[in-house]
Amino acid sequence: MPVGTGAVITPQEKKGKKFALVLPSTNTSVERELHDLRPQDCSWHTGRIMIEAPALDSADAFGAFREGLNASMPSALEIVMTCDPDYIVMGMSAETFWGGVAGNAEFEQRVRNLTGRDVTTGATAAGEALKAFGAKRIGIVTPYQPVGDEQVVAYFTELGFEVAGITGLCSQSATSIATESPEKLREAFLSVDGDDVDALIQCGTNLECAATAAELEKELGKPVIAINIATAWHAFRVNGIADKVSGYGRLLEEH
Repeated sequence: MPVGTGAVITPQEKKGKKFALVLPSTNTSVERELHDLRPQDCSWHTGRIMIEAPALDSADAFGAFREGLNASMPSALEIVMTCDPDYIVMGMSAETFWGGVAGNAEFEQRVRNLTGRDVTTGATAAGEALKAFGAKRIGIVTPYQPVGDEQVVAYFTELGFEVAGITGLCSQSATSIATESPEKLREAFLSVDGDDVDALIQCGTNLECAATAAELEKELGKPVIAINIATAWHAFRVNGIADKVSGYGRLLEEH
């Protein structure tokens, strides 16, 4: 759902808004970054997708990870739905980029069919965030292997963005993504930047990037978007929550 198409919510309706935050069991970054962004009177409720094959060190391992995630996701959604959330927020992004725009739409519809709720995915949020800044030519950072980066480039290209470059950190497992250092993230961003690049964006929700992106944004004078921030921003805005949050970059401060 594009930002701006959600219904306007009155203060009374906003009170008590419950967001189901669904993420892989291996993810240790999403909750750390998103819980600080909770609007007043709203709440996050986590559903964890059981990951039995966390290795990501090859194309085959990446495929096994995806298969396991898709098989376990219905159970995670079933459990988190027992708190009767108002909206679903996916704290994982690799699968949402798979298959381009149509693949993301199919993923979203699957979640709607399973829950009866609307959903924000990382892919949708990232695209809408870049559009909010009017970006055309972008640089991308991911924790993925080349097989994942190919899907990310295809997705953004299909949306109409020109990808100037992509740097995948090739993290060895779903858990080790969270151990990548701020210095390595910074180097990755700079490797895909240039005078002709309008914005930088990071994919991969277990890559803890919010602080690094906000700092680098000030230094470079252009949007540097962490996907967890984009995901929270999109979920808030389509639910009529217009709170501006400082300290996490221009996206939440200006849009």
